[in-house]
Amino acid sequence: MKDKYTYRVTWSREDGKCAGLCAEFPSLSWLAQTPEEAFSGIRRLVSDCISDMRD
Repeated sequence: MKDKYTYRVTWSREDGKCAGLCAEFPSLSWLAQTPEEAFSGIRRLVSDCISDMRD
Protein backbone atom coordinates (compact mmCIF):
# COMPACT_ATOMS: atom_id res chain seq x y z
CA MET A 1 0.00 0.00 0.00
CA LYS A 2 1.38 3.39 -1.02
CA ASP A 3 0.47 6.44 0.97
CA LYS A 4 1.89 9.80 1.94
CA TYR A 5 1.26 9.86 5.66
CA THR A 6 3.65 9.90 8.60
CA TYR A 7 3.45 6.91 10.93
CA ARG A 8 5.23 5.98 14.12
CA VAL A 9 5.05 3.26 16.70
CA THR A 10 5.67 3.93 20.35
CA TRP A 11 5.28 2.02 23.60
CA SER A 12 2.14 2.86 25.57
CA ARG A 13 2.99 2.38 29.22
CA GLU A 14 -0.64 3.02 30.14
CA ASP A 15 -1.92 0.22 27.89
CA GLY A 16 1.12 -2.06 28.10
CA LYS A 17 1.16 -2.36 24.30
CA CYS A 18 2.68 -0.82 21.20
CA ALA A 19 0.71 2.10 19.80
CA GLY A 20 0.64 2.88 16.10
CA LEU A 21 0.03 6.58 15.37
CA CYS A 22 -0.40 8.79 12.31
CA ALA A 23 0.67 12.46 12.44
CA GLU A 24 -1.98 13.55 9.94
CA PHE A 25 -4.78 11.77 11.84
CA PRO A 26 -3.97 12.47 15.52
CA SER A 27 -7.30 11.11 16.77
CA LEU A 28 -6.51 7.62 15.42
CA SER A 29 -4.34 4.97 17.04
CA TRP A 30 -3.90 1.20 16.94
CA LEU A 31 -2.77 -0.90 19.90
CA ALA A 32 -1.00 -4.23 19.38
CA GLN A 33 1.39 -6.64 21.03
CA THR A 34 4.25 -6.03 18.55
CA PRO A 35 5.53 -2.95 16.73
CA GLU A 36 4.89 -4.64 13.38
CA GLU A 37 1.25 -5.30 14.23
CA ALA A 38 0.79 -1.73 15.48
CA PHE A 39 2.31 -0.34 12.28
CA SER A 40 0.20 -2.45 9.93
CA GLY A 41 -2.90 -1.81 12.06
CA ILE A 42 -2.64 1.98 11.98
CA ARG A 43 -1.97 1.93 8.23
CA ARG A 44 -5.10 -0.18 7.64
CA LEU A 45 -7.16 2.08 9.91
CA VAL A 46 -6.05 5.23 8.08
CA SER A 47 -6.73 3.58 4.74
CA ASP A 48 -10.24 2.59 5.88
CA CYS A 49 -10.95 6.12 7.13
CA ILE A 50 -9.79 7.66 3.84
CA SER A 51 -12.04 5.24 1.92
CA ASP A 52 -14.98 6.20 4.15
CA MET A 53 -14.33 9.91 3.58
CA ARG A 54 -14.20 9.39 -0.19
CA ASP A 55 -17.53 7.55 -0.14
